[in-house]
Amino acid sequence: MPSQAVLRALGERVKLGILVFNGRFEVSIANKLVRELFGVDEQGAAALARNLEALLPPFALPQSRETGTWTGSLPIGERVITVHLHHHAEGGNEAFLAMFQQLEGPEDYERELQQRHAELRQAYLRLNGTQEKLLQSEKMASIGQLAAGVAHEINNPIGYVHSNLGSLQEYLRSLFTVIESYERALRAPDPKALIHEIDDIRSRLDIDFISRDLPQLMAESREGIERVTRIVRDLKDFSYSGRDESWKLVDLHAGLESTINIIWNELKYKVTLERRYSELPMIECLPSELNQVYMNLLLNAGHAIADRGNIVVSTGVDGDEVWVEFQDDGAGISADLRQRIFDPFFTTKPVGSGTGLGLSISYGIINKHHGRIDLESTVGEGSRFRVVLPIRQPK
Repeated sequence: MPSQAVLRALGERVKLGILVFNGRFEVSIANKLVRELFGVDEQGAAALARNLEALLPPFALPQSRETGTWTGSLPIGERVITVHLHHHAEGGNEAFLAMFQQLEGPEDYERELQQRHAELRQAYLRLNGTQEKLLQSEKMASIGQLAAGVAHEINNPIGYVHSNLGSLQEYLRSLFTVIESYERALRAPDPKALIHEIDDIRSRLDIDFISRDLPQLMAESREGIERVTRIVRDLKDFSYSGRDESWKLVDLHAGLESTINIIWNELKYKVTLERRYSELPMIECLPSELNQVYMNLLLNAGHAIADRGNIVVSTGVDGDEVWVEFQDDGAGISADLRQRIFDPFFTTKPVGSGTGLGLSISYGIINKHHGRIDLESTVGEGSRFRVVLPIRQPK
């Protein structure tokens, strides 16, 4: 293996600035070109790593530790220098190799700019894809937490529809018995002789009750099937990934009702829900993403209520904006927590009860819609979240 003296000698011949230092920023190699770029002599080269740390963006060293490399540009005086930073760790020790290249002319600047643009675009695409995956994961996590309640909401109507079908089967058997008795009477030589038998069958099978109960039974069954259909449709709309969803004009109240329908089993045992809807215009938005916001705010309001309480959902118009408000009379949020509730992964719930992403994702969705979320809260009295949205998105 070459000695450090040999490596230094080789570094002097390289047409790039070379700086090698360890995790304590102790320099082992600083070639002539890098000393010239930073304007130091051999004695001053020992401080180059510390100077470099101050010049680099704060994420450069962590990124190089995580991925093994970082590339960027540094302005030094009136010059722009390209930096390639590489990291290696072994046996608890780490080393960094920084290579510097000065951009000389317009062609270099343009080439460097195009490269940075391509890298930024790739980073943006990765970030955008990650955000979509995070949003979808939070949706699925929310539905997972509500799975038992949704199953209960579906099982209830399915249960009485199944029971009604059993009753309907008995009713049909009785009606067919009466029909058969009428058919026998029509074929008999003396139909009047069977009238008493037919009346006895009608009384025994309680046909008068069946004729009254049958329409009600069918109406209940139809209502139950429609309820299941509505829940399944709302679940499908809510869980839609939104990757190909376009901006469209929608009725916000329809989205609110759809979301309430999904989560109602989670709230109905301790919450009295009051709707104070105003007349709203059609809003330009991404409806699936707004439904995610409604769900997060409604569930948070429900979780803030310990035993029994009220949630008021209000809507209104203010100039060229609309607002949707969720007010609860729960525990409220202290001033120090209000500063952090929109931070990713911050949660006041017990471990395992929440991801800490609900309000953070909601904030991002509303920001994408060029809106805002206003919060007013008093400890012991409750909280009020107001979502403000433009009626039309800015061009």
